[in-house]
Amino acid sequence: MPVTKSVVKNVRQNAKHRAVNRARRSQLKTALAKFSTAPKKDKKKLYPEVQAVIDKTVREGVIHRNKASRLKSRLSKQFS
Repeated sequence: MPVTKSVVKNVRQNAKHRAVNRARRSQLKTALAKFSTAPKKDKKKLYPEVQAVIDKTVREGVIHRNKASRLKSRLSKQFS
């Protein structure tokens, strides 16, 4: 068990951050799954939405910007 006040607070903060990050990551995975299961003709319309979700996830610090770039590159190849 944590002893000092700062560590107790840190444990609380970590729990909140973990919950928020898990929700953000879930939102990203849902968007990616929706894109990959869509028919090819709809992927061109869905791409900007998925790209926005990816960019938001990077801005919020959930994934690294290089991973986001890799994801967007792979997604763009699916409808090209």
